[in-house]
Amino acid sequence: MRVLLLCCKGFETMELSPFVDVMGWARADFGHDVEVDLCGFAPAVSSTFDVSVAMDALVDGVRPEDYDALAVPGGFEEYGFYEEAYDERALGLIRAFDAARKPVASICVGALPLGKSGILAGRRATTYHLGDGSRQRQLASFGAQVVNEPVVVDGNVVTSWCPQTAPFVAFELLAMLTSREAAHEVMRAMGFSHDG
Repeated sequence: MRVLLLCCKGFETMELSPFVDVMGWARADFGHDVEVDLCGFAPAVSSTFDVSVAMDALVDGVRPEDYDALAVPGGFEEYGFYEEAYDERALGLIRAFDAARKPVASICVGALPLGKSGILAGRRATTYHLGDGSRQRQLASFGAQVVNEPVVVDGNVVTSWCPQTAPFVAFELLAMLTSREAAHEVMRAMGFSHDG
């Protein structure tokens, strides 16, 4: 299985790394065949706080049929996140994964390009909830039914509140790709669950 991680300029590294780590633990320690490819508009993408990250693929060369899921970390407007997150090529990728009923997971304002793409119209979703609630209002303007919960799943789509939710979105995506039991096993191994 392959997960495509869409890294738009100004993405948050804390919202990227859980996908890499959770899928890495699942693969390395539990034998689940889950790979992660980073994809951007340039060979290296500058994240929030100017950390440059090398990409595995370019948006223009990606074939959605080669992947089993899409993940979209959020980012900061002042670092240019929406310049690429709202680019029609990014929105087209989001639509293609959803049309194929493949999992589409986002963290924080990563839900906003999902909303702008049209895939959240009439669906339950959430996004950054702190401050004055402007990001949730923005999500609602795209037709989403905004739910004030940390992680919201509606069919094949996962959205979440803020950076703190990032690992839980990654575990939810792992559960969709493997099983709830497999995801729980990795959660325990990584210290996110203390039962068993």
